[in-house]
Amino acid sequence: MGHTYINTNDGCRLNIQTSVPFDCVRPYPNKAIILLHGFAGSSEYFCRNFDQLEKGVDWVVCPDMRGHGHSETSRGGYHVARLAMDLKTLIDHMRHLFNIGKSNLRQELQIVAVGCSIGAAILWTYVELFTCADFAGLIFVDQTPLQDAVEIFGQNHPDSWDATKHHKGCFNEATLQAAQKAWIPYSPDRWNTCLALVNECLGYRQNNPLKEVPAEDKDEDFWLFCRIADQCDGQWLARLMADHTRYDHREAIERIDVPVLVMAGGLSGCFPLDGMLETARRIQASERKEMEGKVAVSVFEDAGHWLFYENPNRFNREILEFVNKWTK
Repeated sequence: MGHTYINTNDGCRLNIQTSVPFDCVRPYPNKAIILLHGFAGSSEYFCRNFDQLEKGVDWVVCPDMRGHGHSETSRGGYHVARLAMDLKTLIDHMRHLFNIGKSNLRQELQIVAVGCSIGAAILWTYVELFTCADFAGLIFVDQTPLQDAVEIFGQNHPDSWDATKHHKGCFNEATLQAAQKAWIPYSPDRWNTCLALVNECLGYRQNNPLKEVPAEDKDEDFWLFCRIADQCDGQWLARLMADHTRYDHREAIERIDVPVLVMAGGLSGCFPLDGMLETARRIQASERKEMEGKVAVSVFEDAGHWLFYENPNRFNREILEFVNKWTK
């Protein structure tokens, strides 16, 4: 994977990891996987996935979203919709590169996007803004379509959203403000915030009896993810969290009309399984004939929120199986 940069329409410079250089002179592959990392993450999250995915699909692309990794942090832009627009810029650029170099005029670039955590929310917002036309398939990894609790309609109302579905630690104004304060720069709790993030997102730190991890590996994991989180501007993250937590994607999900795979960590410290499965239920409930047999669920019983890191072989295999099934 090499590094390159693109500029968004508001002038923010984004770092992109790509298996095929953006200045390539040969024709580009007609299949591509886009990997979208989660909150306080970066493209480095997928360090255990790149090699295997490249062997199955030549073109693998992974951006650092703005405010993360080696991408710039804009003064504003801490909204999921802004991040979806950044993804649109990346996809348009990829299509431009593909169309310039293609030898078969009938061939189209087929993109499968994999959204992990807030990356899934970016994809749901993308669908709401731009439809599914740019995708051959969508994969959502360990994210509920709404993080906040919704109690105003009453317990049995279909739009209510309780503890069986909402985020386990950030789901109302009080818990949101506590999370925001923890991410603010120079907070005395900032280091503890990074530690809490790692403990929340790695399944083996949830007292997993199914997996024994050597102490040196635990230390390596801790320093990797803490270093990545520490690259982010905490105040910018705090504002992004407010938008992300309150954003309700449930109706947007019902508009999805391409094949979908929902992946969930059975030991996720972030979300209840029932909330993550709502994505599949919403699409299936639409009873559209074109979606019959096109929605699948995969639960990683022995992994947490970062299941792509804890069980990379299975993750990579299932991603490639999905791509090969739904692309030509």
